[in-house]
Amino acid sequence: MRLLFREDPYLKTCAAMVTAVDARRVWLDQTVFYPHGGGQPGDTGTLRWDGGTARVADTVKGDSHEISVIVLVEGAAPPPVGAPLTATLDWDRRHRLMRMHTTLHLLCSLVDGAVTGGQVGPDKSRLDFNIPSGAVDKADLTERLNRLVAEDHPVAAGTITDEDLVANPDLVRTMSVRPPSGAGSVRTIRIGGSGTAPYVDYQPCGGTHVARTGEIGRVSVTKIENKGKQNRRVVVALDPPA
Repeated sequence: MRLLFREDPYLKTCAAMVTAVDARRVWLDQTVFYPHGGGQPGDTGTLRWDGGTARVADTVKGDSHEISVIVLVEGAAPPPVGAPLTATLDWDRRHRLMRMHTTLHLLCSLVDGAVTGGQVGPDKSRLDFNIPSGAVDKADLTERLNRLVAEDHPVAAGTITDEDLVANPDLVRTMSVRPPSGAGSVRTIRIGGSGTAPYVDYQPCGGTHVARTGEIGRVSVTKIENKGKQNRRVVVALDPPA
């Protein structure tokens, strides 16, 4: 299966062929739909083929990380195996997820603590950090996040070998979830950094992101909650358009 969202996260639609169907689940030979993973929800959208249309309720991972399985809404008639079709994202939702996911990377760069959990949403998102109470301030974090957004840093996907990742364990910020390895390389996201300039954030990540931080727009840290002795939940949201 060709995962087109890895090649171009801005691709909104693609032609594809149905390779398998099982009740509400559909497999394609290539797809623009990102499957749920790494805290980012699966994509939604529409499939259209000669004689039919079906709404996509969710996208999940298959038996391997290289397979993306489309889940249709309840009661939808699936396309026949072998049918050519057009797959179209709910682009506004995906783009908001890309903006929010990139925001969480910026948040990681500003909070000195391991990540204990997180969730990306189209309107608000969260990261949980292993830090003491009072270690972060809502107004200060908001100001520093928006400074990084306004600086319009480039965001680039790359890879790191399994061996290099083992040799650089500090690249992995999550305490409970390790990036998938064993294939020889792991996908990474780097924000900023060129020539001798240091990067803003650099870590393994399989999600979708915007091309530059300026595309995020203004954000706000809306809440900081205590979720344990040293577990602080930081909630961030996209500001409404001016």
